[in-house]
Amino acid sequence: MTMYRWQAKDRQGKKQKGELDAISESFITLQLRKKGMTDIKVRKKPKEIEINLPFLKGRVPEKDKVVFTRQFATMINAGLPIIQCLEIQASQQENKEFKKILTAIKNAVEQGDTMAEALRHHPGTFDSLYCNMVEAGEMGGALDVILNRLAFFMEKNLKLKKKVKGALVYPTAVIAVAVIVVAIMMIFVIPSFQKMFTGFGADLPWLTQVVVDISYFTRNNVLWIIIALIILGIAFRQTYKTEKGRLGIDAVTLKLPVFGPLLRKVAVAKFTRTLGTMVSSGVPILTSLEIVARTAGNVIIENAILNTRDSISQGRTIAEPLAESGIFPSMVVQMIGVGESTGALDEMLTKIADFYDDEVDAAVSALTSLIEPMLMVFLGTVLGTMIVAMYLPIFQIGQVVH
Repeated sequence: MTMYRWQAKDRQGKKQKGELDAISESFITLQLRKKGMTDIKVRKKPKEIEINLPFLKGRVPEKDKVVFTRQFATMINAGLPIIQCLEIQASQQENKEFKKILTAIKNAVEQGDTMAEALRHHPGTFDSLYCNMVEAGEMGGALDVILNRLAFFMEKNLKLKKKVKGALVYPTAVIAVAVIVVAIMMIFVIPSFQKMFTGFGADLPWLTQVVVDISYFTRNNVLWIIIALIILGIAFRQTYKTEKGRLGIDAVTLKLPVFGPLLRKVAVAKFTRTLGTMVSSGVPILTSLEIVARTAGNVIIENAILNTRDSISQGRTIAEPLAESGIFPSMVVQMIGVGESTGALDEMLTKIADFYDDEVDAAVSALTSLIEPMLMVFLGTVLGTMIVAMYLPIFQIGQVVH
């Protein structure tokens, strides 16, 4: 089948145009004549040139995927065929990249792929967790139930991300403004004061002299400072890509005084929510743990989950290796143990996830309350020191003039 563009006049003589997918130009001409069209012109639609550069591709927002999953589940539950559901979803998508992906998935399903196989062709949009759950839903004949469960999981996960990002927005914005203000003072304001002070011929106070020297160094080495910061950023990124570097950085991250406990709680909430959703959807426990480990976001936690997976394959329970890792709180380990012994592991994991969602809320509130006074003290110290350093010579002007 080929896509053609056509142009013709209807019975009233008005020009009409459109696009049709057909086997040949003559087939389209015949169909248009049956509708009473005249002056028909048909030509092949030119192929779009695609530049396959990752940074030029549009991203599919998590929110769009949640809406798609929820609506897709509703359509399946209503009895619509999968291909028709995908066609409707693709037609109403505003995001061009997502529209293209859904069209490709629809075409793959039409050619005989299962829904899960078609999704796996797009790993950047649909991860292994999503694909495995859809596969479990197809095999169990409960795709709509699994999709609803998946949409609920994605909504919870998105909410968790927003909480953590929201806690970091305020301090990041304040620090950025402080850096800009200090830079402006160092480069433009302090040199003006320096010219005025040196005109009196007296020695500057030591604090003022230190600030002036820093200003002089900053003005004369702005380019080198920027280059040094870029090199440090690249070095950090390259170090994090290595196994040892990532291991060390992630270990330090979990031990940070304020952020460490928050990140640990986020990791526990994500681990239990993801594992509980997959187990309740019928995904095998070993496959679930492997997928959960890859989505952990911290190599220390990832290694702990993978070690748990290896232990289970040797006949041990989930709770024992989790307890040995020292990463997960004892309450979590004990509740998982109870869930295993009672055969209600998925329900217990969901309860733990709900509890730790509330814990993350409390931790974010505490973090925000703690950061605000710390930032005020930091800004007051930095800006206050600079202002005092600038005004100290003014107090000596009277003595110099005398």
